Amino acid sequence: MVAHNRGLLEVMKGGLRIIFPPQCLACGEAVAEEGGLCPNCWREAQFITGPACSRCGTPLPGDGVDDLDESGPLVCDECLHVAHPWVRGRAAMVYAGTGRKLTLLLKHGDRLDIAPTLGDWVARAATPLVRSEMIVVPVPVHMRRLLRRKYNQAALLSERVARVHGLTHLPYALRRLRHGPMQDHGSVEDRFANVEDAFGAERKYRSEIEGRAILLVDDVLTSGATLAAAAEALRAAGSGPISVVVLARAVKDP
Repeated sequence: MVAHNRGLLEVMKGGLRIIFPPQCLACGEAVAEEGGLCPNCWREAQFITGPACSRCGTPLPGDGVDDLDESGPLVCDECLHVAHPWVRGRAAMVYAGTGRKLTLLLKHGDRLDIAPTLGDWVARAATPLVRSEMIVVPVPVHMRRLLRRKYNQAALLSERVARVHGLTHLPYALRRLRHGPMQDHGSVEDRFANVEDAFGAERKYRSEIEGRAILLVDDVLTSGATLAAAAEALRAAGSGPISVVVLARAVKDP
């Protein structure tokens, strides 16, 4: 009976694919399978699969997939001069082309349907960072923004990351303490000032945070101001070492 029902379900799925063929995540064009990109969007997607900065995920020149060389961890020029409150970082894509489009669709376009696939990409990028007993925490949004948007895009990604790697997910471990303007504009100094002391750890989760390695998840890393403020709040709550992973990393033009 179970096998019969499973077979019937597959037939129904096949029929739905004929009526409603899978669509490109970014543009809606027909594609071969669910969660795929059309040829045009694929060409515009810059997945970070080669050498990358071990601290922020910025892609670096070279071949291979490691963030190490003979002298130790690879570090970009920016991270050589900026101290981060986290130890390692990764990103799934470059914040440009299809990567930027997908990030904005998830963040502002109510495209919750693409969250599982994007979350899988983030989970794959996070693989080198994962440690046993690590806790996954998303960067929170302020309640006013959450009420308007109805969801936290970082939490959608972090939930998937935790599920893929079998880790504990604490979506409410951090709280945004004050509402501020979006981080889309302004200088680096403005961005850091905008989120200074903007986050705090929820008291009821502090015992779970204390001494534990944390994987902090967000949708995009530009200046690093938001992730830095969130990581500082976790450190103030007594966390162990913090790693960060994002869907997309903004990079400077060469």
